[in-house]
Amino acid sequence: MGKLYGALMVLSLIWGTSFLFIKILLEDMGPAAVVFGRCLFGFVTLAFIVLLKRENIAFKRLPKKKLILVGFLNNALPWLLISASETMISSSMASVMNATTPIWTLLIGSLFFAAALGKNQWLGIGIGFIGILILSDIHTADLLSGNTYGVLLMSGAAFCYGAGTHLTKKHLSGVSTLQISLFTLFAATIISFFAMQVLSPTPINKFMEAEIFLPLIGLGAFGSGLAYLLYYYLVKEGSPEFASLVTYIVPGSAIIWGAILLQEKIHLSMLIGLLIIFAGVYITQKKENSAGRNAAA
Repeated sequence: MGKLYGALMVLSLIWGTSFLFIKILLEDMGPAAVVFGRCLFGFVTLAFIVLLKRENIAFKRLPKKKLILVGFLNNALPWLLISASETMISSSMASVMNATTPIWTLLIGSLFFAAALGKNQWLGIGIGFIGILILSDIHTADLLSGNTYGVLLMSGAAFCYGAGTHLTKKHLSGVSTLQISLFTLFAATIISFFAMQVLSPTPINKFMEAEIFLPLIGLGAFGSGLAYLLYYYLVKEGSPEFASLVTYIVPGSAIIWGAILLQEKIHLSMLIGLLIIFAGVYITQKKENSAGRNAAA
């Protein structure tokens, strides 16, 4: 479990910058173009790693349809929804709504994948979400006065993540983590390219401009390429529910990055919120560990 928790924390630190990079890129590009750039840079990064490792890929044995489906549900579609939502709501609000992913993951697992839910799981998720609200200082009035469409788009993205993680666990367990990351991003790159042509046509040379290229390295190469190696590792070696817990920690990581890069102040409410979030993560995972011991017995 030490490796899983370590991967969870590293992934949260990487993804803590994603909402910031998306906001920066949206100043010069449309949402669909941001998604295409993110997918492309992530795919190129992983392709380079595959070449370095000389990964042996049995193309004929790959579950191509399943990889395309996961690439659509776990990459192309949610990233488009997130980018579109950030044209309407703040990046902090987007990160809070993204933290509902574990709830969607549990519900989808219960309804469509015969996943058993325990009291500790629900309790841990509820405690974690309270921590998110405290950490972000978001009130009900803020949600009601904000852009409803932006909130709905982010909820849709969280739903996609929940479905995508379960499909990965069920249908791609026989594919290596590197190959899952590579081919789902390749599928998402193709899908997002056509989406960009329809929704916000952007010339390819636009992606080479410094103000676009540099944020895309952070968002694509790190936030999509390397991060998804960690993400699919958590799904395969842990569980969809465990992997989705990273969305609870990301807002905390975003606060840390804000303090380091933007000299933003860290308030007491933020620290209290983080402690509550970690308590929720611990309680949720404690249920899984207990279940695993009972099953082994």
